[in-house]
Amino acid sequence: MKAFLLEDDTVLSSEITFYLQNNGIECRTVADGKTYLDRIADERCDVYILDINVPYINGLDVCKKIREQDAQTPIIIISAYDDIVEKKEAFLRNADDYLVKPFILEELLLRIRSRLRITGAKQEAPDKIMIEDLEIFPDEYKVFRGGMEINLTQKEFQLLVLLAKANGRTLSKQYISDEVWQNQFQTTHNTIEVYINFLRKKIDRQFEVKLIHTRPGFGYFLKPL
Repeated sequence: MKAFLLEDDTVLSSEITFYLQNNGIECRTVADGKTYLDRIADERCDVYILDINVPYINGLDVCKKIREQDAQTPIIIISAYDDIVEKKEAFLRNADDYLVKPFILEELLLRIRSRLRITGAKQEAPDKIMIEDLEIFPDEYKVFRGGMEINLTQKEFQLLVLLAKANGRTLSKQYISDEVWQNQFQTTHNTIEVYINFLRKKIDRQFEVKLIHTRPGFGYFLKPL
């Protein structure tokens, strides 16, 4: 079990690391947001622990960037800010928990274990995304709507999964390009429009309830309307 800690207070960082490691959790520590994002890109962990007020990229922005890539791994914010504004901002960025400094280290451990139990229960659920009568099986690369299997190309499938996992949020063309095409030179906004139209023909055309929608000037989203 591994935790990745973002904390620029060296004393607190050492205390947390020592305590967690003595309780069976390997803990890696970074003192600034930019380095943290660079490190987690190459290393998997079981829980992210983020201070807010750190150099270069603050913890709230780090939280947002993590969630753009990882919707499952728990994120716990630790901060001296005790006002509702900061807490609201943290949860708007999809943090899972918020712990105000100073705190007892045992409480941090209990919250980590609680979040890991919740995550474990979610992972035991069948690996299927279901929206209305649309069923997506990411591990099997299969898609069904109304019980009928729909054949998609690799890029169409990646695009559909990206939209489905956004839970109705609007995704910009730039974000879609970064995620599905990894900024390939030949990818243009027109390419994305073409693939959205491919998906609409396969996913929506034969069904009364449309799932794939455009928010003009912003991007695309998937939910029943």
